[in-house]
Amino acid sequence: MSPALFLVASYLIGALPSAYLAGRARGIDLREHGSGNLGATNTFRVLGAGIAVPVLLFDLVKGFIPVFLFGLWDGAPWGWTLAYGAAAIVGHIFPVYLGFRGGKGVATAAGVFLALSPTAVGVALLAWLGALAVWRTVSLASITAALTLAAALLTTETRVPVVVLGCAVSLFVVVAHRANIGRILRGVEPRIGRRRSPDGPKVENVKQGMGDDDG
Repeated sequence: MSPALFLVASYLIGALPSAYLAGRARGIDLREHGSGNLGATNTFRVLGAGIAVPVLLFDLVKGFIPVFLFGLWDGAPWGWTLAYGAAAIVGHIFPVYLGFRGGKGVATAAGVFLALSPTAVGVALLAWLGALAVWRTVSLASITAALTLAAALLTTETRVPVVVLGCAVSLFVVVAHRANIGRILRGVEPRIGRRRSPDGPKVENVKQGMGDDDG
């Protein structure tokens, strides 16, 4: 298969809406509940950890596979491997299956960089866990992890294109959480600790696709 077809396949895999499908399997459209975001956090709050954990792992794997496998199969220059990872992230954020409105790409990006630079991802994961333990706010933990990933790539990664992609993804994650940053500054950002009911109110900015969750 040509690199161009692998690129399309990467996008289509990344676009697979695991949170949406998991919700539909339970008779719930997650876009209409909780924050409205199609990510693991909203899945956890609405459907619980038993559904959210598989959603998180699936989103991570759909970023990992195009980079890890397609780069071995295409026989093309290494730069295509990087493009496959970028396409998977874009697919998650702008899925063709759901009118190009998906999640924020955090888990899928983690899968991409797990294949590209596992050391940097390990450092970012530690930062995410530490921030979550201290602040109990998923959005703040994700912003911390994104910035940590960029810093780790700048200090450990020798391949400039990987560093550039990592910094671009990290910047996007911060920008995608701009509504969350506003709520954090106002002291009203939701914290983990209780699951949100499927019939519970959505938070602000859901219509703009910038709810309080990640994914």
